[in-house]
Amino acid sequence: MNARKINIVESKLSILHKDAKKDYMRIGKGVVKSIFRPMQPSDFEHAYLPISKDQGEALRQIIIDHNCKQVVEFGTSFGISTIYFADAVRQTGGKVITTELLESKAKKAAQNIKDAGLSEFVELRIGDAMQTLKGDSNPIDFLFLDGWKDLYLPLFKMLEPRFHKGTLIYADNMDMAGTRLYGEYVLKNKTAYSSQLIHDGKGLLTHVL
Repeated sequence: MNARKINIVESKLSILHKDAKKDYMRIGKGVVKSIFRPMQPSDFEHAYLPISKDQGEALRQIIIDHNCKQVVEFGTSFGISTIYFADAVRQTGGKVITTELLESKAKKAAQNIKDAGLSEFVELRIGDAMQTLKGDSNPIDFLFLDGWKDLYLPLFKMLEPRFHKGTLIYADNMDMAGTRLYGEYVLKNKTAYSSQLIHDGKGLLTHVL
């Protein structure tokens, strides 16, 4: 791969990860808003809520090692994970379809992806993932779940018909209460899925049997 392209990607990721370290302030403001009402995605409009550098590098390598071409991401945020995935599918000859509920975040993500030189490998959809990912029929090689936690299970079930033997699913934030129903579903369904917790229990990697 062209060394200049690698440098552009890694440089952009470094900048984004550095800025994301300030998330504790942004998240704090969002939590304050939710004291008197249920928490909403818009409460975290200015927060990255990203995967870590270690997670990103590991998932990028998994996509490359398994030659995944059709990658679907739930929860673009500002595009850190999307950049890792797009860099991977550039090497496998694939495409990332990613979706973000908040338009303001999607616009920033699109610019970050462009800065990394990866726009041609990404289709960014804006809106409710239950709608933006509905109706597609292409098989999914790798699915990344990192959006609103209560949607993990219904989204997974909606996309199940597009899985095939060898499809990989990575669900982030499995240490959060909202992911419980999803975790129970895939862990109990041992005839269809083989799952293991990785990254200190933060991520659940599932293989379709």
